[in-house]
Amino acid sequence: MHDKSRKSAALGHVRVPSGHEIYWETSGSPTGKPIVFLHGGPGAPPMSGGYRRQFNPLKHYVVGIDQRGCGRSRPLVIDALDRLHEQTTQALIADIEAVRVHLRIERWAVAGVSWGTTLALAYAQAHPERVTDMVLVAVTTTSRDEVDWITEGIGRIFPEAWQRLAAASGQRDGERVVDAYARRLSSEMEADRVQAAQEWIAWENTHVSLGPDWSPLAFADPLQAMVFATLVTHYWSNDAFLHGEHRPIERMHRIETIPATLIHGRRDISGPAAAAWTLHRRWPVSRLHIVETEGHGGPRMMALMREACEAFA
Repeated sequence: MHDKSRKSAALGHVRVPSGHEIYWETSGSPTGKPIVFLHGGPGAPPMSGGYRRQFNPLKHYVVGIDQRGCGRSRPLVIDALDRLHEQTTQALIADIEAVRVHLRIERWAVAGVSWGTTLALAYAQAHPERVTDMVLVAVTTTSRDEVDWITEGIGRIFPEAWQRLAAASGQRDGERVVDAYARRLSSEMEADRVQAAQEWIAWENTHVSLGPDWSPLAFADPLQAMVFATLVTHYWSNDAFLHGEHRPIERMHRIETIPATLIHGRRDISGPAAAAWTLHRRWPVSRLHIVETEGHGGPRMMALMREACEAFA
């Protein structure tokens, strides 16, 4: 049964106990199957609405969320650095639940791209009774191995760019490169934060650049870039706050009966297909599509996402 009070297009904020206000928006059919879209990043630029093209507006009731600290959610992480400790995956999961309850949705499908796939997995594993099915594109679990690869190991492919990243990091003894940037981006020195964000964005635009449909990260203003760099390094430095038995790969039994489609690009150098393959092998009701000609996203991957969402609808 759908909620008869639903509107096809609406937007607003949900205030959560911490005081954060989480932006949400809906589109599609009020009588359609509910599906929530989780964006990448963490801290990706504000949603332009383009994500809606992946869903059939006649069959889906689409919910988009700007995750805590970014986009149109309030406050932005860079305006509340003294509250950075409130930025955890567990908090994001609670935010998603708050939006679901606010919109009076009993169960919904979950779709995510890039970092959004890690968050989708963690959310579904925390609340499997609320998830009908899942579509994950450019799959990652943000494990220590994956983070070390994208911030250090991949330097063997881009040695010049990685040397610039490392040299500019200001690493201290015992710090990884990502730890150094996380520390600087959360410091009180604004000029240093701006410089660190610029160096980090340059690296992000390097390690995804081998995909044939690659385009540089686009930010409307420098503040968006600061938000993105601050949140990415914060979550990556902390292994997405999913340690030990809470790592997504260790909790697959929680979602083993939830149907899922995994879509990944063979040429995704920054996020190798091993993560998607490992999840698929532990997920009996999942399907895995490896797109040979694409990297960290692309038109064929998006077409497969639309097809999967349509099939589940």
